[in-house]
Formats: sequence, C-alpha cells, structure tokens
Amino acid sequence: MAKIVLIGAGGFGWTRQLVKDILTYPQLKDGTIGLVDIHEGRLAMAVKLCEKLIAAAGTKTKLAPATERREVLKGADAVIVTILCGNTNIWQHDILIPKKYGVDTNIGDTRGPSGIFRALRTIPTMLGICKDMEELCPHAVMLNYTNPMAMLCHAMQRESHIAVTGLCHSVQGTAHMLGEWSGVKPAEVDYVCAGLNHLSWFLKLEHNGKDLYPKLRKVVSTDKEIYNKELVRNEMFLALGYYVTESSGHNSEYNPWFRKRPELIEKYCTHGTGWNPGKYAYILEGYRDKEENWEEQQQAWLDSTEPVVIERSHEYATSIINAWMGDGFFKFNGNVANTGLIPNLPAGCCVELPVLTSHNRLEPIYTGPLPPQVMPLTANHAYSEMMAVEACLTGDPELVYQSIVNDPLTAAVLSLAEIREMVAEMLEQNREHLPQFKSVKL
Repeated sequence: MAKIVLIGAGGFGWTRQLVKDILTYPQLKDGTIGLVDIHEGRLAMAVKLCEKLIAAAGTKTKLAPATERREVLKGADAVIVTILCGNTNIWQHDILIPKKYGVDTNIGDTRGPSGIFRALRTIPTMLGICKDMEELCPHAVMLNYTNPMAMLCHAMQRESHIAVTGLCHSVQGTAHMLGEWSGVKPAEVDYVCAGLNHLSWFLKLEHNGKDLYPKLRKVVSTDKEIYNKELVRNEMFLALGYYVTESSGHNSEYNPWFRKRPELIEKYCTHGTGWNPGKYAYILEGYRDKEENWEEQQQAWLDSTEPVVIERSHEYATSIINAWMGDGFFKFNGNVANTGLIPNLPAGCCVELPVLTSHNRLEPIYTGPLPPQVMPLTANHAYSEMMAVEACLTGDPELVYQSIVNDPLTAAVLSLAEIREMVAEMLEQNREHLPQFKSVKL
C-alpha cells in the first residue's frame, strides 16, 4: 500500500485538494497518508478535514499525523511539501523594505529581493527534509509546491541525491487559458513549455498540427476584453512573440518594464485578472486573515452539510506518484536540474520543462535552446537565483547583494549604492532567521 507524506498539512487548501486527488486513484486510496505540521492545532484540524474526505470517499485510507516529520517519513513512497517558513510578522519585511526604497512588488514569493530572502530562510528547512528522506525513505520522490520554487529546488538538487521535482499549476493553467482564447478545447492544445518556474515560455502551441500563435496574436491585439485580462503577459507576448506562464501579477515583478514608476503601475498593474487590489498590502492582509481566522474558516467547512465531491483536480502530484509506483507513465512540466536540457541556460540551474514519470524514475525531456528574444531575461534570473542559493549555502552576505543587484526590477529603480543599503537593511531585519550566516554585515 502506498505511503504518502504531506509536510505542511496545516495549509488546508493544498491538503484538502491533494487528499481528494489521492482518494481517486485505486493504487493510492487505501494506503497511508502522513500529515505533518509543526502547529498542533492546525495538524488536528487537518486530521478532521481528511477524515471527512475519507468518509465521503468510502476508502480504507489511514492517517498518520505528527508534528515531527521523522515520525512518519520512514518507508514513504512520496513526500509532498507545501510549507511556509515564518508568518507574516517575519516575511512582511520582504515586501515592506523594498517598497520603502521604491521597489514595489505585487506578490514577492518567487524571485527578486522578496523571493531571495524567502529562499534564504527556507532552503535550510528543505535541505533538512532531504537529509531525513535520505535516511528514512531514500527511494521516495519529493514533490515540492513551496515557493520560491526554482531556488529551493536548485538547492536540493545540488545538495541531495533524493529524486526532487517542483510542481506549479501555471503551465497547465496558462495552456487552458490560451486554448480558450484561441477557440480550441483546452484538452486539444498541444504544447511544449520550457524556461524557469513562473517564467517558462510556450515554445510550441498547436492544435492538430497547426500553429495557434498567429490566431492568438490577432485575438490579443484586437479583443480588448482578452487583452485587459492579462495586461502584462499580453504586452510581453506582443513584444517577444512567445507566451509566458504565471499571472501578470507575478510577471510584473520579474522584468524592468511595468513597475519602475507609479504611472506604469497604475497603467498596467492595478486592473484585470491576477492582481491584488491594494497592491502589496493586500497579500499581507490576506495572509494575516488566514493566520488569525483559520480555525473558524475550516470549522465552517467541517460543519457544512454540502455534499463532499471527491474528484481529481488538474494538479500533477498524485498522477506523478501513481506512475512512480508503477502504474504506467505520466508526462508533466516539472522543475529539474539543467543537464544540457536547455543549452543556453546555465548548467545546473533549475529549469521547468517536460518530464516523464515511470516506475521510480523521473526523466526530463530535452527541449533545446530558448529563442533569443526571451533568453536574456530568463538567463538573467537563472544566474541571479544560482547566486542566491550559493549565498545561502556559504553564508556569504555579499553574494546576496550581488544576486539582487542583477534583479531586473531592482536595477531599473535603484542605484548600486541604494541596492546595497536596501539589502543591508533586509539582512539585518532577518538576522535571527539566517543562522547559516556568520555575519549579515555588508
């Protein structure tokens, strides 16, 4: 019977959906689900939520809850990670300090100064999970949903022999959206997508062997409603010729074109799908609400008399686990080490591209070089992220500064001296959360 461990089970949205997915697979549904969370109250609530799902599914699934992951990792076949290191009192400064210096981010969980500091705090925990897996379940696959995806996966793939890949729904979500815009059933869209997490590019977008890009370009150029749904990504597509994954909200942070002046933020970054009303403050307020009212919100779901529908989502994790355990093959876009898979991105960086899963195997698929018009932006972030990981592993604060110097949005707004001042303040603010740094002084 399968044993699947969810680390970060107190993130109720992920846990509910992933457990539903597990319960739809004959090979997985009657096994054991380990639930791990360091917060006892959230863990207890996660158990109740899962018990309700199991009862609705009518399966023999067993639950193994623990606040210490080592208690349940032994013999696991797969480990799914959905953690957040620190609450808003800690990570709010990733957004507020850059904002003070003029670097106005929208979400701040992937790259740039906000994402880099989140990585610095999270990488040691992720490597600790890998170390425990090497001892207790060395043949298990780790599926990571935690951001910043590329930096975390790069650190683990560099430092551990555990089979690790990172998963993000932006690829299949964007493919679905582009199919609808092009008047094609999303399931019939044939695509190849490659690059970095949240910055992958649809290198091929076809239907029955016909290129969809000419039709998509016409739709985006002439249909004002569609254009306004994804202002940033549509502008990038019209300029660069390839469509990028992840929302306009995220992508506005990754380049120098849309957030360097207030009037540009107002024009491109306050309207349409993917934006947080109130800009940076909204994400802080939203997370604080979740932190303060989680028990009431989840109890309301438990008390609801609405029927519980057990159906499979578009998330990849359980389909990968099913194939990993021997039930056929499954192809998905995952985050893996670049072993010449995208030749014009740096060797060893974490790239997002097609991967084929089979029994105990993850096989990345060669996609070739990125087109020249999208390569500079993508490669710039790849190098910056590798520097940030090196900084974390060596405890070198100067490398933190140098990785952020090369962030496009930061460089569009600040001078080198101003960036140094901002990074110094962020390092000092995070001093107690960065024990791997002997000094945080620049």
